[in-house]
Amino acid sequence: MDADRYNVLLIDDDYFQVDLAHRAAVETRPEVSLTAVAGGDVALEWFGAGIEKSEKMPHIILLDLKLPKLDGLAVLRKLRSLPATNEIPIVVFSTEFTQADVLMSYKAGANSFVAKPCDIAGYAEIFHERLAYWMQSQHRKLLFSGNGESTERI
Repeated sequence: MDADRYNVLLIDDDYFQVDLAHRAAVETRPEVSLTAVAGGDVALEWFGAGIEKSEKMPHIILLDLKLPKLDGLAVLRKLRSLPATNEIPIVVFSTEFTQADVLMSYKAGANSFVAKPCDIAGYAEIFHERLAYWMQSQHRKLLFSGNGESTERI
């Protein structure tokens, strides 16, 4: 994988949203390689196959809270229980949500909760802001050794 490419997994059953996200990646964020899966059960199967084959995991996951069959919170809990996925940043989003939804998402292990974008610019902003934040955070974690001394200057 090219060091300047970011693998993003979008878990969303809304084809309109998936299309918006793909268009945003292609038109505004060429460094984003977007994979979309259409539901929670499909996402867990996707991860299971990837883990079994020792494939690289995504850099970040965008997870719709309101999914059919297996909702976003159930998917989030399962991903946080798997060693291969428990440290991947997960951004939960939804068109309609309550404060309780946000709190439950954080309690289940979400790293961020945002309102679901309604246009290409909204997805481009999520790709830019969340990737920049989480990738910088992961980069810094890798730069520090276990004894607290920096192995490289930032």
